[in-house]
Amino acid sequence: MDLKVVCALSISLIIALSTLAEGVAPPTKCQCKMVPRERTNCGYPGISASECKKIGCCFNASVPSVPWCYSPKPKKVKKVCPTDPHHRINCGHPGIKPWECTRKGCCFRAHPAGVPWCFYHRNVEEGNVPQMSPGSLWVLLALSPGLVCCASQRILRV
Repeated sequence: MDLKVVCALSISLIIALSTLAEGVAPPTKCQCKMVPRERTNCGYPGISASECKKIGCCFNASVPSVPWCYSPKPKKVKKVCPTDPHHRINCGHPGIKPWECTRKGCCFRAHPAGVPWCFYHRNVEEGNVPQMSPGSLWVLLALSPGLVCCASQRILRV
């Protein structure tokens, strides 16, 4: 292939990637934690750390002869039952049996009165979760839920 064509295609690819990446959330530390030989190149030669992160990729220049700008691992998601009864979203009908509720893929807790006993779970994705009281955790779950996955930190119970 002609050098001019390769340069033109490279520039087009860089522009397309930067256009697509506007507003892309940076990957979590857990998504970037991987064995260096498992890294898949995500940038172009000479890309800076800030440009790499701007397009949603991981950057680590500490290991030679492997990609420094590389694709993150996919986020892990876990289903959890919310602990605050006043923020439950109804998933059943009055008088629903526990087995009917769980068959629908929902959570069941027969207390307290006046709130749904059969209710939807929340999807919690990995990420860094600040330490907080269980009563205020629902705010985090509603906005950008997450579990801490890295070995040096503990997983919060929700």
